[in-house]
This record gives sequence, C-alpha cells and structure tokens, in this order.
Amino acid sequence: MSQDPTTAPATPATSLQQLALRLQEFAQQRDWGQFHSPKNLASALIVEAGELLEHFQWLTEEQSRNLSADKKQAVAHEMADVLLYLVQMATALDVDLIEAANAKVVINEQKYPTGQARGNNRKYSEL
Repeated sequence: MSQDPTTAPATPATSLQQLALRLQEFAQQRDWGQFHSPKNLASALIVEAGELLEHFQWLTEEQSRNLSADKKQAVAHEMADVLLYLVQMATALDVDLIEAANAKVVINEQKYPTGQARGNNRKYSEL
C-alpha cells in the first residue's frame, strides 16, 4: 500500500516554535483552521485537561506518584493533547508561550517569597 504524500510523517518538532508550525500545517491540510478560534481551542484544552485528571480520579497521593507503564503512557498522551491545544491557542492569539511562562515565573517569585512560602501550600494572599 503506497503512502499518500500529503500524509507523510512530518519531522518531529524539537521546539515550541517547530511544534506550532507542525500543528498549523496539520490543521491546514485538514481545513480545520476555521474551527480553531481561541474560544474553541480553550474549550478543547479544558476537555483534554479533564481527560488527564480522569486518570488520577480516586488514586491516593502515593498511587498517583507510582503509575504503571501503561497508565503513564495514557497520561502522557493526555498531557500531549493539553500541550497541543495550548500551543495552537498561543498561535491563534500570537502569544510567545516561553516569554509568557518566564514572565509568570517572575510574578510567582514575587507573590511567593521563599522565606514565607517554603514548605506550605497557602495562597499568596494568605502568607
């Protein structure tokens, strides 16, 4: 059976920028861009996050840290789905995820100073 050249496997992405381009190409080949509004992508991201959470429902803390190989693979697939929708949303809104994440870490460092936050799980407003 010959492979359709339009569905030939793409080179794996090694950066968020490459992943974003690969996802854009994937969507363009299927004419899915029309469905990828920020609202729809945010909704899809939440659905996938729920599917990720479902793998941990009813597990103890210890069980959640010691997944079987099969369960870990299923969780990895759901994590990938979350990432893929997040990257697509960032593209749709022209957000540099790495820049945004670095900026958010700085904000969190200010909200949660080490001396006050170390070893507790309270929200910054309760420190």
